[in-house]
Amino acid sequence: MESIELQHLSNEVRELLHPHDAEDAKLVQKGLMLYRQGTVGQLHFGEDLVTATVQDVTPVKVQLDLTFLSMSECSCPYEGLCRHQMAVFFTAYAKIGSVAEWVEEWREPMKEKKEFTTWGLQTAKDLIKANGVLKPDYSRWVHSFEVSFDTLLASKKYTSPFIITELFQIYERRIHASAPVEQEWRLLYELVGIVISFKKLAVLSEQSGHTEDMVKRAYLHLFHNMMDDADDLVQKIGIQSLPFDFDEFILKLKDDAFELLTAAKGLELERVYLYRLLWSNLFKKKVWREEEAGKIRERMKLLQDWENPLPLMIAGIHLNFLLHNDEAALKMVGRVGDEVVTPYLIHWIDLFSHQKAWKRVSPVIELFLQKLKAYLEELGGYHSCSSFTKTALKAIAPFCVENGRTDLFERALLKTLPYSFADYEYMLFERGQYDRWSELQAYVGLNYYDLPKDRVKLIEKEKPEVLLGMLHQLAQREIDQKNRQSYKLAVRHLKKLRTLYKKMKRLDDWEYFFETLLDKTKRLRAFHEECRRSKLIEV
Repeated sequence: MESIELQHLSNEVRELLHPHDAEDAKLVQKGLMLYRQGTVGQLHFGEDLVTATVQDVTPVKVQLDLTFLSMSECSCPYEGLCRHQMAVFFTAYAKIGSVAEWVEEWREPMKEKKEFTTWGLQTAKDLIKANGVLKPDYSRWVHSFEVSFDTLLASKKYTSPFIITELFQIYERRIHASAPVEQEWRLLYELVGIVISFKKLAVLSEQSGHTEDMVKRAYLHLFHNMMDDADDLVQKIGIQSLPFDFDEFILKLKDDAFELLTAAKGLELERVYLYRLLWSNLFKKKVWREEEAGKIRERMKLLQDWENPLPLMIAGIHLNFLLHNDEAALKMVGRVGDEVVTPYLIHWIDLFSHQKAWKRVSPVIELFLQKLKAYLEELGGYHSCSSFTKTALKAIAPFCVENGRTDLFERALLKTLPYSFADYEYMLFERGQYDRWSELQAYVGLNYYDLPKDRVKLIEKEKPEVLLGMLHQLAQREIDQKNRQSYKLAVRHLKKLRTLYKKMKRLDDWEYFFETLLDKTKRLRAFHEECRRSKLIEV
């Protein structure tokens, strides 16, 4: 079990820290140094925790949460994951594997880049000399992109995923060097380049056998950069007057965009994002959208067993929404599994919210909330779930605010616990709903002494009875442990209870409760001794 939990923690650390980030790299280096210097001591494995001390300039105490990394603590003033927590992680991980190998594997994306730069740049220069600056011709543009890509990235000479970024950046410089001079043509040229490059890179990834994790660690950011650039380009193209000759290019680009749905099996989210972006902002004619919807239906009939149907299904839903066939679109959503369709719903929520089409967005949000919990369970990983929860709450917030639907927002907070804890806790406290606020604290496992002191102080003044239940449960839990140390803690809780009862002028209730408690525990001599020692029992 310990091995499984440590492996889970290892995956959480990998997910949180990125070797390309200078601060993350420095954090790993400092933690590694403290580990190698033997500064970690008193290492102890609990049920869900690893605790230890680290003898840094100032000694610190560290507590690693094996289930939720973000709940880990260190007595140093640094917020978030610190070098002391990393040192303890390495010390714990050493029990199940090689720390050196872990670090080497984590750093691998930084390797193998520089040695290919010179070769790639020279190849790009040669291509530019051979082709010159291309004139507006769609077929020649595409041919140039494909030749450049195949020469630089698909030569089969280099297969490591960790050199893709460097070679792709060289390829992009080659594309920009051959762009038309005229502004309006340059924008379209770059957009065509993104669609072709996106498709080629997705195919290369699949043909090279790169796993989802390898792509994520090595070059997923390339796809995200192209998505951002495409977003910027379609906005710029949309606000300028377009030459008549553009129509032919747009028609051909529309056909190439369709291949984003079928070119590869992986990277569904990214391929669908680019496809939806183009159809929402560039391919706006109703007849085009109707023809595309029919084309998708026909292609679905020809799907082979090995093909991934999801991108085509999402594209079909999107086109129905664009054609205002909302009822048909929502029925199609219902036929797709919760664990796969849920993240795609955010796009339509954002789209309709931006248009202030509140009647259209309402049923989409309802459907989204029905599917949200199942998706989070399938997603797994605290960091991933927390990130998606933030995105989800941000997406539905405009509708809830604009239409006074605080009930809907609260339902979303409840469905996404514990990942929405901070937002929900804040909302309940600001509303003065202290009873529910305390229930939420108990739900996530926090007790009276974990609560923020400023909030406890305010609740003691406004509604102290809320805290009584927490302290009663805490005291009883310690008594049930039946050992001297737990009795001491129970007495501490009981003294705080007595203080609160005094503030509330309910001493009679306290005395009745305490007498009943003493009678129930009359066989627990050690507990009664602690009560006498602390003067809870008058001698």
